[in-house]
Amino acid sequence: MQKAKAISKYIRISPLKARLAANLIRGKKVTDAKAQLEFSGLKAGRQLKKTLDSAVANMELQFEVKREQMVVSEVRVDEGPRMKRAKARNKGGRSPILKRMSHFTVVVEGQLKE
Repeated sequence: MQKAKAISKYIRISPLKARLAANLIRGKKVTDAKAQLEFSGLKAGRQLKKTLDSAVANMELQFEVKREQMVVSEVRVDEGPRMKRAKARNKGGRSPILKRMSHFTVVVEGQLKE
């Protein structure tokens, strides 16, 4: 089995929401996973689809494996840095707002063509 991976960093979506999209494609064929992300309607699905396309392109270039033979072996959503913002409150106070970011890692594997 040959493996290729793609990483997207600093995606402006919370990891909890992104993991919902990641769970949809884990362990599926690439063609099924791509269709699942396209029609899921999730913001993270659009971003994860770009990362999946990059991993597929890496696999095609490095090992000359067709898309139909590829499987999504690993999808990981890690937490990135948080942007700290504040919202004004009464009596000069403030309440913190954390804007979370994610790092996506997609690994595809496939058979070498013979």
